[in-house]
Amino acid sequence: MKFTGTKDYVSTDDLTIAVNASIALERPLIVKGEPGTGKTELARQVALALDLPIIEWSIKSTTKAQQGLYEYDAVSRLRDSQLGDARVGDVSNYIKKGKLWQAFDADQRLVLLIDEIDKADIEFPNDLLQELDQMQFHVYETGETVRAKHRPIVIITSNNEKELPDAFLRRCFFHYIKFPDTDTLKRIVDVHFPDIKSDLVSEALHQFFEIRETPGLKKKPSTSEMLDWLKLLLVEDLSPADLRRDGKDALPKLHGALLKNEQDVHLFERLAFLARGGR
Repeated sequence: MKFTGTKDYVSTDDLTIAVNASIALERPLIVKGEPGTGKTELARQVALALDLPIIEWSIKSTTKAQQGLYEYDAVSRLRDSQLGDARVGDVSNYIKKGKLWQAFDADQRLVLLIDEIDKADIEFPNDLLQELDQMQFHVYETGETVRAKHRPIVIITSNNEKELPDAFLRRCFFHYIKFPDTDTLKRIVDVHFPDIKSDLVSEALHQFFEIRETPGLKKKPSTSEMLDWLKLLLVEDLSPADLRRDGKDALPKLHGALLKNEQDVHLFERLAFLARGGR
């Protein structure tokens, strides 16, 4: 079972090696990188390439590890007991399976995506240590032990907003997705816009990297934002000459696709002001 990328996803050599190493070691793969570098999409493409189902668990700031295992609805059971409902005799009627339970209970191997784990409380990863390591957990209300029928391929993404615990990292294979270089970005563009003119791509990428490397930029535009920008350039039928900026107009064309806060817009406006000699 080897991942080599897909026709819709450009996987660099080091990323491909990381995915296959994680599968061979049967350890979760932690993927870090800037937002918009394709971390979430990686899990979907691994599932597609290996012809496996995928279960996605999107983590929020309020998500608790227990929710990934199961949730016991004691309130509903109490209400039903007051109404004389016969279901109250079986506590399993009030247990909702979480994403991990669903993955463990699947009749075939699948991909389990735990997306943006760093959004949750700092204790969240530690609370899943044993379950992800041993691929089993205990259900206290019923006394049963749930064991994985088939060990899932676990892919965990992080935007690096919080440091993950060392004990958790030791049980995983780690990969940081570097921001793509020019050649890799051209390959990504070719996948999404196979008929785009090469001179437009060259000028757009030149402008894009100039923007990313501007000192003082609060939020650098990501790969996904670059693709949105290119789509707009095609819709507006702009030429390479239309994209070229001079000192009087430092803001890029359709800059709303690339600059996502007023601080960065003001930065480029100030650069234009200075280029005009402050007049």
